Amino acid sequence: MFHNRSILAIAIGSLLYAGATGTSIAQSATTETESDEIRSMDAVTVTGSRIKRAQISGVGPVTVIDAEAIERSGAISVETLLQRLPASAGFAGNQTNAYWADNGYGTTQVNLRGLGINRTLVLLNGRRVVNGGTGANSSVDLNVIPVALIERVEVLKDGASAIYGADAVAGVVNIITKKGFDGAEASVRYGQTFEGDGEETAFDLSFGVTGERGSLMGAINYTDSGEVNMASRAPCGLGESNGKLVCVGSSSTIGGHAVLADGRRINFNQDPNGDGDFYETYSPAKHNFNSNPYLNAVNPIQRLSFSVFGNLSLNDSTTLFTELMYTNRQSDQLATPGTIGLYRPIRISASHPTNPTGQDLLLQRRRLLEAGPRHFYQDVDTFRTVIGMEGQLGTSWDWSMALNWGRNTGIDGSTDVANLDRVDQTLDTTVCSNAPGAAIPCADYLGYGDVTQEVLDYIMFTSRDSGGNEQRSFSANLSGELFELPAGWVGLATGVEIREERGWRDPDPLTVLGIANTNQQDPIAGEYLAKEAFVELAVPLLQGMAFADYMTLNVAGRYSHYDMFGADTNYKVGLDWQIVPSLKVRANYATAFRIPNVPELFGGVSEGNLTTTDPCSGWSSLPSTSVLYQNCQASGVPVGYRQLGNTVLTTVGGNPDLKPEDAETLTVGAVWTPSFAPGLTLTADYFSIRIDDAIQRIDGSTKLAVCYNTPGLAHPFCSSEHFTRNPLTGEIDFLSAQPVNTASERVSGIDLGVLYEFDLAGFDATASWDVSYLRNYDVRPFVGADEINYAGKITGGRGSYTHWRSFGSLTLSREKWSGSYSIQYIGPADDINASPGDIGDHAPSVAYHNVQVKYEMNDALAVSFGIDNLFDKDAPFIQSWTDANTDTMTYDLLGRRWNVKATYRW
Repeated sequence: MFHNRSILAIAIGSLLYAGATGTSIAQSATTETESDEIRSMDAVTVTGSRIKRAQISGVGPVTVIDAEAIERSGAISVETLLQRLPASAGFAGNQTNAYWADNGYGTTQVNLRGLGINRTLVLLNGRRVVNGGTGANSSVDLNVIPVALIERVEVLKDGASAIYGADAVAGVVNIITKKGFDGAEASVRYGQTFEGDGEETAFDLSFGVTGERGSLMGAINYTDSGEVNMASRAPCGLGESNGKLVCVGSSSTIGGHAVLADGRRINFNQDPNGDGDFYETYSPAKHNFNSNPYLNAVNPIQRLSFSVFGNLSLNDSTTLFTELMYTNRQSDQLATPGTIGLYRPIRISASHPTNPTGQDLLLQRRRLLEAGPRHFYQDVDTFRTVIGMEGQLGTSWDWSMALNWGRNTGIDGSTDVANLDRVDQTLDTTVCSNAPGAAIPCADYLGYGDVTQEVLDYIMFTSRDSGGNEQRSFSANLSGELFELPAGWVGLATGVEIREERGWRDPDPLTVLGIANTNQQDPIAGEYLAKEAFVELAVPLLQGMAFADYMTLNVAGRYSHYDMFGADTNYKVGLDWQIVPSLKVRANYATAFRIPNVPELFGGVSEGNLTTTDPCSGWSSLPSTSVLYQNCQASGVPVGYRQLGNTVLTTVGGNPDLKPEDAETLTVGAVWTPSFAPGLTLTADYFSIRIDDAIQRIDGSTKLAVCYNTPGLAHPFCSSEHFTRNPLTGEIDFLSAQPVNTASERVSGIDLGVLYEFDLAGFDATASWDVSYLRNYDVRPFVGADEINYAGKITGGRGSYTHWRSFGSLTLSREKWSGSYSIQYIGPADDINASPGDIGDHAPSVAYHNVQVKYEMNDALAVSFGIDNLFDKDAPFIQSWTDANTDTMTYDLLGRRWNVKATYRW
């Protein structure tokens, strides 16, 4: 076997010899006489490559957030760090939108390039992390990783499926934890808004010992984030009327609105002291319900984590290591009182004793305010165990193998959910009774205040769902120097991985049966097995030549076999070219892929009320020559039709016919360190990503807008497969947003970076500025369809895709003082669902300023103080708002807030 390997090495070397002249595998500008020195340096493994290298700038566009930058940020959650990155865009769960995030309430994620949270691969110390949430989820919940444990975060903004396997389409986030800690450290942090709410408390305790044969570190981390009521930031939901913003509210009224047999719309008494039989013509302006006092702008989360990291040298060349982590998350979200008539029709005959109208009626929506607000809740446990061994073979080879087991289980549900069967029973006079203590009390739902406590006790229950995710894997890797060419040593990394992913979710039995007054859900259960092998080579081609201090070719290939989808092969080719000591160019081309995850494949079809804009609302007031006027008229939408609320019952769920999506990524960039400005580094990278057979859920608002702005209703989105309208009222009574394999997605843009280290009036100063320009993000929903252009748009369901985003900071330090001033910039954008000229059709640019100051009182004690959103910048009004009249995935709802932190070491 050794003989065969030698022949292979000689053959490869002969093929490469013609173009190769003199440097080592280390990627730095050196002469041949320095190559041995570089080979003796401590090499590191950087995200984007499995080959250890003495220098990392040529691997690709990697952003590193180190421990000092994390501390200066004042953040107590990983999502705060990552969602400030200019490369982040689109939808990602956080505390201000977790109420309706469909990857599990209370979860937080990162979304690079806006391509989706499931196309950004999250690693912990270079290994995968189990998906998080409350069952059958599709991405890592960043809540499980305490900020205090992080040594640095490496963000690779490049496709890396050839290195890491599926899901690394938009990039990789690799979170590196602290190791080798000696002593103990405790810190306490507290903060709140300048309005006195949104309290944040964090306590962290780390301790460790380091000896000749190994080290052991443990940590306890606790965070508690308080709630902020939405009405304190947005008193009511806003909409445009006669050129002004007015409160629009929800058509789920507290008195109940109904349609009589003669077609009239009426609303029943809404005065708690009024006449219970009173009713009048329904008026949205008068009767609609203001939901904001019953929602939160920020939802509370409590996290408790225990972690242990250790390693033990078995001999001079072999080390045993382990990573043990446990996190419990308890979170809840305030929700509006439930509405009956939404999921099951309520028909009340003219002869019913509670019906004062004398006509049969259909009670469309009746909000049960008598029961008070609902509370969604989650209790999630996440475990992660890694046990492995690593070592050296000779002087230039490293090996490792590890078992990685992660599992999260959770329960969630909601208080005050109505049992619809029992609602029907309380209206059935043959089974209900008005007698005191009756087993089935009779109910009067026509008019606020008429629902008795006895009825509420009978119909209301607390739902309880359960679920989880599990990941088991074995990996083995080998890396080192394969052989020497005239240009240096060829680096090799190779390895195998066997991984099993499983997810399940069991909704409350009443929810499964469709009896609960909530989104009907089916149980989810699914799993898949992946077997993969990869090889990576770093081949030095040139060194010590004119316009080529060195040049290295990087190639990688990965073979993957999935039991559900068969085999797939992906590769990566890159060039790292140090032209002169001050200028380097780099280029990478790669293929990538993502398989459908468990909820996309196995998720049961369900229905939910999602924020949706109906373009035919108010169509009859438009010019008769407009496309929108003609299409709405042709659809039979009644003259004078107005959308009653801001949500539409939408069908969502899984699609078992999905197949994997494929991608091609290209990045080309340069790194310039001009000799005339010591300490200055400039970077520029162009990126382009194309995804074929992309798995997409086209949001309802987008489908409707595209359909009704297409002449003659010729767009396929206009078919009954996608939505239908009630022929009598014109309301949308079916709207689908299930995932499908769309034709393609294309993303391209430019990243710019500036890093300058200098002296300023006796202070050590560092200025950094990262900019991302999103040139285009185009989705073609099916072959032959027109592209939907998201770049420069706010979508109302997918988040914001502004052309420009940036994050800059200035850091100063001298002796015991240090501090930083940072600015997060979000460029202007247009509402994709709004008509030009409407209020809220355009969001202006926004800049958030943050400041942090630290003082080290002595070697043991340090105190820091910070203010976020220093100038109390308000979030802009967005017509297609998700919550609080804005895009909660993009803009800050809290306003100015402060934090203080004390750290003690011993």
